[in-house]
Amino acid sequence: MVLISSARDYVGRMLQDISGMKVLVVDSQTVSIVSVVYSQSELLQKEVFLVELVDSMSKESMAHLKAVYFLRPTSENIQHLRRHLASPRFGEYHLFFSNILKTTQIQVLADSDEQEVVKQVQEFYADFVAIDPCHFTLNVPLNHIYMLPAVVDPPSSQNFCDRAVDGIAAVFLALKRRPVIRYQRTSDIAKRIAQEASKLMYEQESGLFDFRRTEISPLLLIIDRRDDPVTPLLNQWTYQAMVHELLGIEDNKVNLRSIGKISEDHQEVVLSSEQDAFFKANMYENFGDLGMNIKQMVDEFQQIAKSNQNIQTIEDMAKFVDNYPEYRRMQGNVSKHVTMVTEMSKIVEERKLMLVSQTEQELACNGGQVAAFEAVINLLNNESISDVDRLRLVMLYALRYEKESSVQLMQLFNKLSSLSAKYKPGVMIIFFFFFLMEKQLVQFLLKQAGVDKRTGDLFGNRDLLNIARNMARGLKGVENVYTQHQPLLFQTMESITKGRLRDLDYPFVGNHFQQGRPQEVVIFIIGGTTYEEARVVTLQNATNSGTRFILGGSVVLNSKRFLFAN
Repeated sequence: MVLISSARDYVGRMLQDISGMKVLVVDSQTVSIVSVVYSQSELLQKEVFLVELVDSMSKESMAHLKAVYFLRPTSENIQHLRRHLASPRFGEYHLFFSNILKTTQIQVLADSDEQEVVKQVQEFYADFVAIDPCHFTLNVPLNHIYMLPAVVDPPSSQNFCDRAVDGIAAVFLALKRRPVIRYQRTSDIAKRIAQEASKLMYEQESGLFDFRRTEISPLLLIIDRRDDPVTPLLNQWTYQAMVHELLGIEDNKVNLRSIGKISEDHQEVVLSSEQDAFFKANMYENFGDLGMNIKQMVDEFQQIAKSNQNIQTIEDMAKFVDNYPEYRRMQGNVSKHVTMVTEMSKIVEERKLMLVSQTEQELACNGGQVAAFEAVINLLNNESISDVDRLRLVMLYALRYEKESSVQLMQLFNKLSSLSAKYKPGVMIIFFFFFLMEKQLVQFLLKQAGVDKRTGDLFGNRDLLNIARNMARGLKGVENVYTQHQPLLFQTMESITKGRLRDLDYPFVGNHFQQGRPQEVVIFIIGGTTYEEARVVTLQNATNSGTRFILGGSVVLNSKRFLFAN
């Protein structure tokens, strides 16, 4: 909640202290930062009558409006501002930046303001997209770039690191904390980002981060998505994660335009725990329970609709008019959730996802190579299973048994190839901008995220405690075979709360160390988070263990974005 409230506070302060009609000017990233914490109606209440992108603004003069710019302090944005200030369209310019401005950038702005229209320049540290109370993202384009060889595109790789460091710094400036920093030993990129973040916080901008010290310093842990490639490959069965997997969520919005006949009001819908009470109560519910809860919501709405039909007196009419906005909101909310669940049910049936998911969960959570191979082969032979679902099954099998079943894995490769030739002659899957056949795609995943590259005990078969835990789970059974998987992040958080995070696997940066269990932890996943992991973080925070976690990453993944980088 603290990140959402911090971002809201920053946006609110930008707008409420400037009286009169305003235009809000944003860039391609700050538009996301604002949109997840402020609705259009709330912006209107702050007298914002126009929102424009800094790189595609009209040239029409609007001297009656005051311009509020909220931009990332990039060289591109500074150049845009230079041009805008050279021939001002607005009566006043109020400049806010989402992160630390360089002295040279401030000088450029001062030199450009020849007509003295700039009234203020401030840094408001909201350089992250606070999509949920304990979950933020940076929406990094080309999120895959760090997995490619450095010779492919060094500038993009450096831009990736710079953006990660900027976002992490802004989070801690918003929290008013300076953390000790640890990183995943097996990840060069995690080490690099950790060291650059430490240099920024403790050397270059140490004054900015000189907050009141707590007894035990907060912890920033930087880890690599490649340590857990399983979680983003799995189908999901809790509401928020399932929507992202099957329909896609972008900045808490779901695009439903591809769904047949749908009203204009519902072509894009907001799915925010801060704005939608039903979603907040059900975002972590499994699909079966969700259906019952939606039915109950529909029944309640029908009762309200019936009562509104019995308008017999002037008093009844006045009461209805007073309640009409709330009635309309409820009607829209019911329609939104029914539409999404209906569409997801169709996809589940068409792609036979319950059948696929059961085998996925067995591959992720249980042993038994022979049974797993037979189950995957049977699904590959099932013509109802989509190509991408077949590919994910082979990937999961390869990750689980890469050291044990080279012959069987080659059989699965051959089966995939024959199916591709049968159903889609000559078609190849685009992955990371290279044309790779399925076999090469699986091999690339193993090279990047195979057992030799991973730090954690992904399948619970290395550490005695995890082996015992898996055995106990097997003896007791599970409540739901479709949601038995626990992300590796769960083990990591458990290690932190119990003081068992190994220094050898997760070293500290520099001479820092930590005595005692941290009360505040930010875990940043290079390569992206998932909504399944965000759920685990929320549930962990609800246990009141004494440690509060915040999860962040470069993007929010579903299987499509993980596989195809889009």
